[in-house]
Amino acid sequence: MNPRSLGAAASRIAAAGLAAGGLSARGGGLGSRAYSMRGAGQKLGVLMMNMGGPRTQDDVAQFLSNIFRDTDIIRLPAQGILGQLIARRRVEKVKRQYMQIGGGSPIEKWTRVQGDGMVRALDRTSPGTGPHRYYVGFRYTSPSLLGAVEEMLSDGIDHVIAFTQYQQFSGATTGSNLNELYRAQRSLDPDGRLRWSFIDRWGTHPGLVCAFADRVEDQLGRLAGAARGTTPILFSAHSLPLSTVNRGDPYVAEVGGTVACVMNELRRRGVPNPYRLTWQSAVGPVRWLGPQTEAAIAKYGASGYKALVVVPIAFTSDHIETLFELDIEYGKVARDAGVEQYLRAEALNDHPLFIDALAALVKDHIDAGFPTSNQLLLPDPGDESAATIQTRKWIAAQARRLAGDK
Repeated sequence: MNPRSLGAAASRIAAAGLAAGGLSARGGGLGSRAYSMRGAGQKLGVLMMNMGGPRTQDDVAQFLSNIFRDTDIIRLPAQGILGQLIARRRVEKVKRQYMQIGGGSPIEKWTRVQGDGMVRALDRTSPGTGPHRYYVGFRYTSPSLLGAVEEMLSDGIDHVIAFTQYQQFSGATTGSNLNELYRAQRSLDPDGRLRWSFIDRWGTHPGLVCAFADRVEDQLGRLAGAARGTTPILFSAHSLPLSTVNRGDPYVAEVGGTVACVMNELRRRGVPNPYRLTWQSAVGPVRWLGPQTEAAIAKYGASGYKALVVVPIAFTSDHIETLFELDIEYGKVARDAGVEQYLRAEALNDHPLFIDALAALVKDHIDAGFPTSNQLLLPDPGDESAATIQTRKWIAAQARRLAGDK
């Protein structure tokens, strides 16, 4: 995509109000007055937070154990027992899956590629707050959030931008990361040497939207004749337990906002294809949000569709949900259902527009005075954990602290 197209798309999307989650292009919220670190000799770090993935086969068991122990992502009766039983039963199966995609997860590799590109761009566009440094903190694997906080303290960082790499907010993803981050901060930095601000959701950012649109167009371009304009586009996102959805988690609405923006951009480019949003990766003995991507693929194949384009709309890096689940597992479902061209849009990975979007998000956050999103401070209407409530108090306190520095 050329720069003129990106600029035009940015204007259109910003004019539309960046609908998901009620966000503005600047991520407005508390602490929006100018706050500058220029000339103060202070050091800024960007913490890239994500779930992570096992580097090797030996890491799979602990990875699964950590996931099923986390009540932010899934709540089970007698979780300490049942969660670990489910994890142990899945270890060998999941190991085999990782063996089919190279033995381990590539998510750390892609996060570092993205971080390298992001800080290079920031050093150019925001030299007054540079040189910039990023840190990787994963929720369930190494490098851990605890290790990242230790490293930032050792490096003498003064202000940390906690930058979720989940573009759509959920308590099960970003929320879980923030809860773990608060625990790490409380343990390692009880006196609060580090100042914190947060980029908590960005699913309608113009650069992200245009990068997704590029990836979809790449796959549509592989189709011939009438199929190019009639093949369904299936946007697939990681599902959530219905109990999480019903307590008011904003993830479903925010994923829908990303899909709407991507489709608006595709329509502007003349793409007429029909589309649906589906959900993948349900596991465990609880009810999950649907329709499931696997079932949708089988249904469309059985209905006579000979081609499908699947888009991992909630993922920005390749990992097991793209390389195994979408490509291998669901690819077989598609073939068995009679789908002759099953195409999966490439993850954003090192797409230049996406890398630039990461840098732009951080620069906008700096230029706006490190605001804390009002969305982040709003509780879900339903029951929340004590950990989530405490973390929100910490985030609000950080916002007040920054406001006092201005």
